[in-house]
Amino acid sequence: MSTYSLPLFPLPLVVCPEGLLALRIFEARYLDMVRACLRNNSPFGIVTTLPEGETDVGGNFPFSAVGTSVVIIDADVETVGLIMIRCLGQQRIKIESFTQRPDGLVIGEVTDIPNDIEMAIPDDLMGASTDLVRLLESLPEQGIAAENIPIAKPYKLNDVTWVANRWIELMNIPLLDKQRLMQIDSPLVRLELVQDILDNHSRQIG
Repeated sequence: MSTYSLPLFPLPLVVCPEGLLALRIFEARYLDMVRACLRNNSPFGIVTTLPEGETDVGGNFPFSAVGTSVVIIDADVETVGLIMIRCLGQQRIKIESFTQRPDGLVIGEVTDIPNDIEMAIPDDLMGASTDLVRLLESLPEQGIAAENIPIAKPYKLNDVTWVANRWIELMNIPLLDKQRLMQIDSPLVRLELVQDILDNHSRQIG
C-alpha cells in the first residue's frame, strides 16, 4: 500500500471512520492547515496525544501510530483568527514516520488502513445498538438540538463497525482504552469489547 504525506493534528480524543468532530481552530499552524485543506479540498489526520513521557507501542511517536483521516464538511471563517469546522472521519491511517515543520505543524508519512466491510450485528450483540438508539432518542430531551448531535447521518444501527465506532467515540472511558479499541482490526471483536464495557456499566449502576 502506498505511503503519502498528510498534515497531522494531535488531540486528546479519538475519532473513527464516519465519526463527526467539531473543532475550534485558533493556532496559526492549524489555521494555515485548515485554510489549505479548504482550498484544496484535502484531508488531514487526527492522532491521539499520549500522556507526558509515553510513546506509541513501537516507541516512535509522541502520539498514536494509528489515527483517522478526516475531511472538513463545514467551516465558519467569519471571525478573524478563528475558524470553526466540522469534520467527518474517512478511514484509519497508520503513521510510518513524521517530520515537524518550523511552524510546528506535524507532517506524517502515512498509509491507509482499508475500511471495514459492513456486517450485520449478531443477535447477542444487538444490545449495543439498542442502547445507542436510546441514547440518540434522549438527546433532544436533554436540550441538544438536532444540528448539535455528535453523530453524522445516516445512522447504520445494524452495522457492527458503525455501532462499535460510535460507542468508542461516546463512551466515558480512558483515552488510551478508546485508542486501543479503535486500533483493533476485527470490528466484531471491537463491538464485543464495547458490549462488555456497556454491560459492566449497567451492572455498576443497576
